[in-house]
Order: sequence, then C-alpha cells, then structure tokens
Amino acid sequence: MIRESPPRAKIPVRFAKAPWTEKTDLWRRLDAQLPCDHLARQIRDAMVHLNLQPLYQTYSNRGKAPHPPDLMLAIVLFELRRGQCHPSQWYRDTHECYPLWWLGFGIRPSRSCWYAFRERAGAYVDTLNAQLLHQAVATGLTTAERGALDGSAVAANASRRRLLNQERLEQRLAQLEAVADDEAQGEVPEAVPGWMAKTARGRVHQHERYGQAQEQLAKRQAANAQRPASQRQAPDKIVVSPGDPEAPLGLDKDHVFRPLYTVQTVRDVTTPLILGYDVFAQASDAATLPPMLRRSYQLTGQNLKDLLVDSAYVTGMDLAECAAQDVTLYGPWQANDWSEPKTRSLFSKDRFTWHDDLDAYECPAGHLLKRVSCHTRRCSGGREVVEWQYRGEAQTCQACPLRKQCTTSQKGGRSVQRSEHEELIQAHRVWMETAEAKAVYRLRGQTIEIVFADVKEHRGLRRFSGHGLARARTEFALEVLLHNLLVLHRFLGQRRNTEAIPYTAEELAA
Repeated sequence: MIRESPPRAKIPVRFAKAPWTEKTDLWRRLDAQLPCDHLARQIRDAMVHLNLQPLYQTYSNRGKAPHPPDLMLAIVLFELRRGQCHPSQWYRDTHECYPLWWLGFGIRPSRSCWYAFRERAGAYVDTLNAQLLHQAVATGLTTAERGALDGSAVAANASRRRLLNQERLEQRLAQLEAVADDEAQGEVPEAVPGWMAKTARGRVHQHERYGQAQEQLAKRQAANAQRPASQRQAPDKIVVSPGDPEAPLGLDKDHVFRPLYTVQTVRDVTTPLILGYDVFAQASDAATLPPMLRRSYQLTGQNLKDLLVDSAYVTGMDLAECAAQDVTLYGPWQANDWSEPKTRSLFSKDRFTWHDDLDAYECPAGHLLKRVSCHTRRCSGGREVVEWQYRGEAQTCQACPLRKQCTTSQKGGRSVQRSEHEELIQAHRVWMETAEAKAVYRLRGQTIEIVFADVKEHRGLRRFSGHGLARARTEFALEVLLHNLLVLHRFLGQRRNTEAIPYTAEELAA
C-alpha cells in the first residue's frame, strides 16, 4: 500500500532586501530634509491600513528574489498622486527623485520590473480597495448606503488618426503574414512599410493585435447589421483602432472622435470615499447602472439604498432594476440638469390619460386610442424592452379640430407608445417632483463631479497609459486605492486627535 506524502507547507516568499534601512546615514539625511507633512510621509503612514498578504501571495518562490512589493506599491501611489501614470516615468523618478529614495529605501527597479508590477496589480487591487471600504464602514466613516453615480470618457492609449476598416485591415494582415513567411524560409524581408514593426518580435506582437482588431471589427459589423436601416452605417465606415482594438470609438468631452473608455464611479454622498468603480469598453453610460450596483456591493459589502444619477441612467429598465434591489433612484426623467423644458407644437404623451380598465389612452379631445400592436425594442447596451402601440381611429383624428396640434399624419391617427415599465416611470416622475426628492438630488452636483475633476485635472488621467481594457481597469483602480487610502487615513487621524484632546472643566460640568 502506497502512502501519500503529507502536503508540504508553503514556503514564505523571500524578497530582496532594500539597499537602505532606517539606520543608514543617507536615508537619515533624507529623512531630516523631508518636511513633516510631505506626501511621502503621508503615504508611508497610510500604508498601515492595508493588509498586503493578497499582494505577497501573487509571487512565487522561484527565480531571483523580487523587490519588496510594499515599497513598490508605496512608490506607485506617490507617483499617481503627482500625476505620473506611466511605468517608464516611475523608473526615471526612482533615479532622480529623492523622496522616492526615502520612501523606497533606495530600491531602483528596472523599467520592465515596473511594467510587470502594474500587470500584477490587476490581480489584487480590487481586494485592497475592498479592505479600505470595509474598514470605513466598520469605523463609522460611512454607511455606504447613499451614493452618486456618473461616468466620464477617458481617451485610450491609441491614435485617433490610424483607424482601419475591414479592407485595409485584411491588407495589412496579408503583408504581415507574407513577411513572416519570408523570414521562416530564411529570407531577409525587403523594406517594410512605415506602419510595420521593424523587428521580427515586434511583428509577432503586431500580428496578434491585428488579429484582435479583426475579431472586434467582426463584432461591430454584426452589431451594425442589427441596427435599423435609418441608423445603419456602410460596412466600409466601420473602423477599429489597431493600437487598442478593445477601445470603442466615440466623442470625448472635447468632442473629439477617438478610441476611448467610459469610467464609472459611485461616490459616497456624505464622505469623499468612492464606493464603486469600473471601466467599460463602450462610448456611453448606457446599461452601466446594474453592474455598478453590483460592484458597489462587492467592494463595500453593503447594498445601496439611495442612488443619485443624471437623466442618462433613468430608463424604465434601470428603474425596474432599482425596484428589484430596493434602491431609490434620484434623477430627472429624460431631461439634462442644465436644460429647460422645450415647448412642442404637438401634444406630448403627458396630455393623454391612461385608462387601465379599458386598456386605452384618452386624448385631449376625449377620444380613445386603442392597442394595435406589440413589439420588442432593442436598446443600447444590448437590453430589450417590450412596448405596446396605441392608435386612434384615422377617421376620428382627421375630423378632430385639434388635429394640427396633435399629429402630422395626413392619413392615419395619432399613436402613443407604452412601455412595460410605464407604471414605474410615472411613479418616478411624480416622486421627483416632491420637495424631499429635490432636496436629496441637489447633493449630487457637489459630490460626483469632484471625482472626475480631481482625477483628470490633478492626477492627469485624461488618457490611459496602458493598452486594453484590463490595463485601463487596473490603472483606474489604483487611482481609487490612493484616493480612498488617504481619505481613510486622514479620518482616523482626526478621530485619534479628537479623542486625545482632554475635556475642559466647563465641558465636564455640562
């Protein structure tokens, strides 16, 4: 009988020792020069709130001993706070910036090491963010029950001037494959085009990206074919960016058509904490509310009770999702915050009265519009909604004295659409007219807008530094980690200072 050997205990991962310690003369001289309120000191003190075991577990115990990941993370957070998002800049600054020497105890990882560390960060940064938010809830900093949701477009790391359609993409793939065949036969390729990589290794990576671009282009062609004929583009007008095939094309905040990603955040209304975040490979906010509700729960462990949004998120499907999760949605129905109601020459749907017992609408002239059809409408984000059409009798509408104010149809009658979520929509519109809803909704403007103003203006995140959706998510998650870490650290520091202040005699007598 063969006995199975007991499982071996996992050997702790060994890390390379930092060149300096707190007793090193050079580190002590730098420490004396660093102001007491310097950002490097703040980050080092705040790191005590992080349990870095998930980070340590991503390393194996093979090969050369890696640099201490806690020191590397501290340097990355310091750099992000200063608006330096590129690993190549982190490499240069560790050779030139003395606060980084102090913070990292003299470590100077190579350029490739910084890029590898950013890739590794994607596996654990969500866990670290969840740690901070759970601490914030446990310490009473927030209840994580009321948040404000909004999104913003951030440019992808790809050129907006090098977009390829199906024909040009196939031509380039054929040229890459021809050069690869020549090299496989031992022949030296002739002068390669300017767009083609100059080395064999570079051409292999380029061929992989072009293959990904071909897959994305096929998906966009299929989505374009499903659109109504009035909204469908010519097949040769469907393009993709070879630099970042995952990035959709759309207009950014400066109305520039380019490859971009949509960043979504849920910010706590009562504190500066970010309760949820994600990056989507789409050019609009459509259909992002349900996944953001799930993301907030994953990170905080708490279900949101109130959610403040703009009109882009207030649809029948989103109202149904919020009702299913017992979330109160605050937001205008099909009206931007800055816009005024537009006057219409035709009667709007609001002028028609719904009769549930008759399954019909009553028009301003007192005539009934009866149900004539039912269809499923495809919405942006891949969602579908069932709608019913109600139409008045043609003869009745043509003879009605209010016809010119009601319909432009010369032969048929006035028609009205009713959604499967119509009752939720009407209840929401009535709710948003109450004083209570308006008072709560006013909190949105002073909370969510600050997030993107800070990230774009102060942190320099107007363009992602990495290619692909996964790197974009990692980059933004690190920004959120830095933000929430400093917020929690300052709050706990203020609480300790408040508790350490002794009461005066007057306060004790009271």
